[in-house]
Amino acid sequence: MTHQRNDWRRLADGYTAVLAAAWVSTSLPAHASEPAMTAFAENCFRPTMTAARAETRLGLPGQRYDFYDTDPFTSADPSPATTRAATPGTDRRCEVSFDGAQTDAAIAAVAAGLEAEGIRTPADVPANFEQIPGATFVGARRLNPRKIAVVQVGTRPGPNGTETYMNVERLVSP
Repeated sequence: MTHQRNDWRRLADGYTAVLAAAWVSTSLPAHASEPAMTAFAENCFRPTMTAARAETRLGLPGQRYDFYDTDPFTSADPSPATTRAATPGTDRRCEVSFDGAQTDAAIAAVAAGLEAEGIRTPADVPANFEQIPGATFVGARRLNPRKIAVVQVGTRPGPNGTETYMNVERLVSP
């Protein structure tokens, strides 16, 4: 539990640092990974995200994405896992990855996305949840009494060298 509190504290501190940096240096050129981080933050926490929307909003040049939703919150058709197998115990995954190592900025984008959607209630990451190798941040938030979102940010080998990934999976609460 202490590790999780420290992760959320790090998430909040990173978000604050990015906001301060943006305020101080708005004239600096944007990093090439910013569209990917923004796309994740603005779309992956939305309950209305669908496979069709994921394709148009996350399938941008210079980034890769993975999305499935087998139990949509809306009347949208379910979409199966196609890129890689569904994580046991999940019914939805939304992930964006891009070239380079940008975990601090990605963690700040996650914080912004959660805040924008009003997802604030902490939850414990289930003990049997399998973390993605290379995760530098893992945390959970309660979506409703039956479901939680587990967020992971980290780096791993990608098609062009090191890539950063931002991942959120929806789990049915134990």
